[in-house]
Amino acid sequence: MKFTFNFPDLGEGLEEGTIMEWYVKPGQQVKMGDSIVQMETDKVVADIPSPKNGVITDLFGEVGDVIKVGSPLVIIQIEGEVSEQTTEDEKITTEAVSESDDDAGSVVGTIEVAGKNDIMAPSDEGEKDIEEKTSVSRKALATPVARAMAKQMGIDINQIPGSGPSGRVKKEDILNFKSTGLDIKPESDIIKKSFTPDESLKQTAGDVTYKPLTQIRKTIAKNMLQSKHNAAHMSVFEEVEITGLMEVRSRYKQRFADKGVKLTYLPFIVKAVAQALKHHPQLNSQIDTENNRMIYRNRYHIGIAVDAPDGLVVPVIRDADKLSIFQIAGQIGELANKARTRKLTLEDLKDGCFSITSFGSFGGIYATPVLNYPQAGILGIGRILKTPVVKDDEIVIGNIMPLSLTVDHRVVDGGETTRFIYKVMEYLTDPISFLMEE
Repeated sequence: MKFTFNFPDLGEGLEEGTIMEWYVKPGQQVKMGDSIVQMETDKVVADIPSPKNGVITDLFGEVGDVIKVGSPLVIIQIEGEVSEQTTEDEKITTEAVSESDDDAGSVVGTIEVAGKNDIMAPSDEGEKDIEEKTSVSRKALATPVARAMAKQMGIDINQIPGSGPSGRVKKEDILNFKSTGLDIKPESDIIKKSFTPDESLKQTAGDVTYKPLTQIRKTIAKNMLQSKHNAAHMSVFEEVEITGLMEVRSRYKQRFADKGVKLTYLPFIVKAVAQALKHHPQLNSQIDTENNRMIYRNRYHIGIAVDAPDGLVVPVIRDADKLSIFQIAGQIGELANKARTRKLTLEDLKDGCFSITSFGSFGGIYATPVLNYPQAGILGIGRILKTPVVKDDEIVIGNIMPLSLTVDHRVVDGGETTRFIYKVMEYLTDPISFLMEE
């Protein structure tokens, strides 16, 4: 017996993913838990495991194709079952055969998985017996990319002979369908995965070069607009003199390095923010207008913006208020490495309540950070500057760290915003104060 395994819902509101690599091919034996495909979503890169033992008979989609959650990924011949013989006129049919956008994401069965490193338990969900029958009116099987391409070019995809498994129409079939005399649009107009700048699809036309959006970049764009449309942004700017903090870091930097941990200023900032949130819970909250209430978080999970190769991601340091500077520094290094090697899991990105973005390493001094909606605040850290400051009525050289704080003005008023940033500054000016908290 054959069954269809559909792209499962990985959680966190994901709707689609891009095929990065197939680990199997038609005719290959697989066991339950074996990885069959690597998918890039807007949050993580995850390996999708096989839910059953069997033999792969068909693959749906090629590297670079975008697959909707609930759309078929593979067809598996269940181990120990004999499939019915089909003729050349017979074909596999599923619900996702029309050209409508809704049908392209129709669910024939789903299997839920957790993160990249988790293996799904066997389940009867996610499978459906394939009905094989002769059809007088041909409805083409096709990848989402092929359907989008045909729709943009005004081609009836049902009229195109498919060269893929079971007659599935691929984008190459549409590009080769030139007898219609239609003007084929650049392939860059179709959603396609780009792996690195050198490998990514590019289409040059005159004075411009087109490059397809990655899943992460599309999500960043969507989230930035959502933040601007749904929150009332307000920003304040401050400077904190951190000579004392620099001395503490210098004193412990080598000791941390001997244990394999890099000590930067960021762990101190994370700790300062977590402690300050305890004193100013409004910045650790979000507004729930639908239920006419405020939601205050009782834990302190701090998101750290990381400049990864494919775009900005925000992994989370959980319960930062309970961690030592050494533990926070270790987690920051680990999460940054996972972000840059595309090994973050959904668990690494969940439940952040306040975010920190450090643009000073690139040379920036001040900025107006965009809220990581629905969080109430985000703190930007600028480049440390040697600046003349007044100390004990004398002008001396100071080490100034610029701070840029953006809040949701619906949730936090100006007075509370100022008190919060002053509390953060107090901790950074006197790092020993971390140890003096009751």
